[in-house]
Amino acid sequence: MTIRLDGQVAIVTGAGQGLGRCHALALAARGAKVVVNDLGGSRDGAGHSSEAAESVVAEIVAAGGEAMANGANVADLQRVEEMVGQTMDKWGRVDILVNNAGILRDKSFAKMTPEEFRMVVDVHLIGSFNCTKAVWEIMREQHYGRVVFTTSSSGLYGNFGQANYGAAKMGVIGLMNTLHLEGMKYNIRVNSLAPAAGTRMTKDIFPKELFEVFAPEAVSPGIVFLCGPDAPSRVTLAAGAGSFAVARIYETEGVNFSPADNTPEAIADAWQTICSAEKQQELQAGGEQSMKFGKQAAVTLGIDLDL
Repeated sequence: MTIRLDGQVAIVTGAGQGLGRCHALALAARGAKVVVNDLGGSRDGAGHSSEAAESVVAEIVAAGGEAMANGANVADLQRVEEMVGQTMDKWGRVDILVNNAGILRDKSFAKMTPEEFRMVVDVHLIGSFNCTKAVWEIMREQHYGRVVFTTSSSGLYGNFGQANYGAAKMGVIGLMNTLHLEGMKYNIRVNSLAPAAGTRMTKDIFPKELFEVFAPEAVSPGIVFLCGPDAPSRVTLAAGAGSFAVARIYETEGVNFSPADNTPEAIADAWQTICSAEKQQELQAGGEQSMKFGKQAAVTLGIDLDL
């Protein structure tokens, strides 16, 4: 089955270079009209220029597609709303949003300032909120939408010197989980991409010999899949160097203690059982944890909680 996006409109943030550029080109190649959003700043977020976004638009148009450039700062809700308004004026709908814009301010936590922490969170997490908020009602009304957040292994697993980046990137996972539930009945599917790619964001991380192997073009097929008509929802797709995997959060079955036995020492003694992967589950909503604990407590106390 060929995935086509003909007649659909996509907004890709941070699309002037690297992964965003490749995402925009890939979506356009499948028939989508694309808003190429890029502030045109440096890796740390300083400055702005429309040159990169205009260049990507020119590539899309030269290949026979439709695109327009936009320089909104995703951390500025008013500018984002103006971008979405311009998109609606031009094409009348928004079907796809790829939240890709990002900056880096890497520093060990001991040396990181509150401003450096806040700036990265503002772009990655608040920026993702702003863009998604601006298109959410449009997608609800048209009963169709595909939203992709960009997370990172730094958020999922941690990375030295990236407390700000990691916190923001794990934050979008929480946003995805809730919006998946809220968008389900409106056919809005919400996912996250955890890419590994050789771009200006990672040029200091990848060894030179691996930089080309981790070409950003190898990640973008994952974006097309997550934005397609038959996309899944609430998936974190890890992608890099032509490999794709799914990252999941599991909760162990755990142990329940009676009030008399509920002590720190009891937790220590049962720690291996608490950590056991046997019967672990991938919960689908926060309330499922409370239900599980309630059922366990009912068994321990010998009562019927009618759960």
